[in-house]
Amino acid sequence: MAGPGGRMTAGVAPGQRSIDFKGSSKRLLARFAPERLTVYGLLACVVLSVALSVVGPKILGRATDLVFAGIVGRDMPAGATKEQVLESMRERGDDQVADMLRSTDFTPGQGIDFTAVGHVLLLATAVFVAAGLLMAAATRLVNRAVNRTVFRMREDVQTKLSRLPLSYFDKRQRGEVLSRATNDIDNLGQTLQQSLGQLINSLLTIVGVLAMMFYVSWILALVALVTVPLSFVVATRVGKRSQPHFVQQWRSTGTLNAHVEEMYTGHALVKVFGRQEESARKFAEENDALYEAGFKAQFNSGVMQPLMMFVSNLNYVLVAVVGGLRVASGSLSIGDVQAFIQYSRQFSMPLTQVASMANLVQSGVASAERVFEILDAEEQKADPSPAERPELLRGRVELEHVSFRYDPEKPLIEDLSLTVEPGRTVAIVGPTGAGKTTLVNLLMRFYEVTGGRITLDGVDIARMSRDDLRSGIGMVLQDTWLFGGTIAENIAYGASREVTREEIEEAARAAHADRFVRTLPDGYDTVIDDEGSGVSAGEKQLITIARAFLSDPVILVLDEATSSVDTRTEVLIQKAMARLAHGRTSFVIAHRLSTIRDADTILVMENGAIVEQGAHDKLLAADGAYARLYKAQFAQAVTEVD
Repeated sequence: MAGPGGRMTAGVAPGQRSIDFKGSSKRLLARFAPERLTVYGLLACVVLSVALSVVGPKILGRATDLVFAGIVGRDMPAGATKEQVLESMRERGDDQVADMLRSTDFTPGQGIDFTAVGHVLLLATAVFVAAGLLMAAATRLVNRAVNRTVFRMREDVQTKLSRLPLSYFDKRQRGEVLSRATNDIDNLGQTLQQSLGQLINSLLTIVGVLAMMFYVSWILALVALVTVPLSFVVATRVGKRSQPHFVQQWRSTGTLNAHVEEMYTGHALVKVFGRQEESARKFAEENDALYEAGFKAQFNSGVMQPLMMFVSNLNYVLVAVVGGLRVASGSLSIGDVQAFIQYSRQFSMPLTQVASMANLVQSGVASAERVFEILDAEEQKADPSPAERPELLRGRVELEHVSFRYDPEKPLIEDLSLTVEPGRTVAIVGPTGAGKTTLVNLLMRFYEVTGGRITLDGVDIARMSRDDLRSGIGMVLQDTWLFGGTIAENIAYGASREVTREEIEEAARAAHADRFVRTLPDGYDTVIDDEGSGVSAGEKQLITIARAFLSDPVILVLDEATSSVDTRTEVLIQKAMARLAHGRTSFVIAHRLSTIRDADTILVMENGAIVEQGAHDKLLAADGAYARLYKAQFAQAVTEVD
């Protein structure tokens, strides 16, 4: 793909460095600052929900103790005390049974107290229902905070793209940039929605459950904590192995999207030159790279969950064995052990959840870093404040010793001076790469000069705001750009105010577009897509020229604007331009003879310098660079026109 000045541009390979997971995560969380009230509400709901959830097993343990006490007590002699029954057991040699029942609060001769059990179960039900409702509220708050944050991030990316210099897009594939602005932000939003609330809930559950475990039995709590270091080692090792693959996965996604976008945009040329197989082969290579990166990322992160389940089961076995011994010794009740086993599951489950979410989190942070790379890109120089502007826009353009280079080591334009009076038409010709389009880009401030200055009506354009500068310039490029909508809407796009249908049609007539538009089924209300389907390349060019006329600019810039129309249509357009250019300064970059002959001044550029300038006949008589171009490129065109 050729960029300005004939430079070759292609997608820049993303850096191969690993993601800054910690730094990017902190930066991502910082973007939730505007949602702090929602986040505080979310935390309050999660804290209360977790607190109720961890109290539940203790309450259920009380119900188990009541049932067990009733079963034990109903077979005991009524009227005796608990101490008397236990002493009788010891006298009979049942010391182990007596030790186990020591922690059970039973009453001899009394069966299960179903009323008390019912009250406990009702309390447990109320606790779990309240915990569920609070978690539902927390989920809603998570969705609100995430969606609003991602919404702002999309706005920031859109605003950033509008502030980036043209050089940023010259050095990157369009599909890759679009992938960051769409796929990566979508992936980030889905990751946050799926993991943020669950992650907070899991971390608080770990803290709450751990506190209850120490409350029930500090010995069993220490036993449960034995497996935590093993869980930490598993999570960190697997995470470090899988993270680079997630980064590569999204890089490969961007590269594949760039290829698809390029092949779709140029599908006609791909077929004309028989490059279908090559395109398919390139797609297969990129698709394979994405498959490999995705498979490795998912496989490595997927190993984490079964490993964490193994650690969880190991924890369960240790707690069950030690808990059983504590019950046998009378140090704990069965209800407490039951509650503790539930706590051990509650403790292991969030650890497993956090580990299983690692792939989501890593994928999301990888996408976040790609978005942050856009947000961190160097912006074009800010407009001066306060900005200057000419008192009256007349269109006098002066280049004073202008120098410019895309590459600091390769000068393109050196010490170029030029004065264009208002209302004059200047044609710029020269071989490819001579700097013709670059000159226009400097005038529009798509690029900044590296030396000298350009003035508009005596004011340095570097001291003007870009909006003020460009509002007085109408531009028509060789590559037409239309958007999905009616033809009337596409023409009206050039106006900075609301325009009437009569004004739109007048601009179309001036550009000789009215005739073909009226032959369409719906005339000016005919809907076209962004590819301009249904109209030819020349007709699309006429629409863009009509758009430029409607903007009523002080300066007209026509960069190969008539290259897509036939010779007869071009002659008509040039006549219309002659009328519309009255009182306007015009810069015309073209190779077609009619454009060159009508110009007041012709500039011949070679290697970034003006080597000749003057009128058509004068330059031909000089028999220099222009004459050589004329003989090589325009002799046939003269024959066609004449």
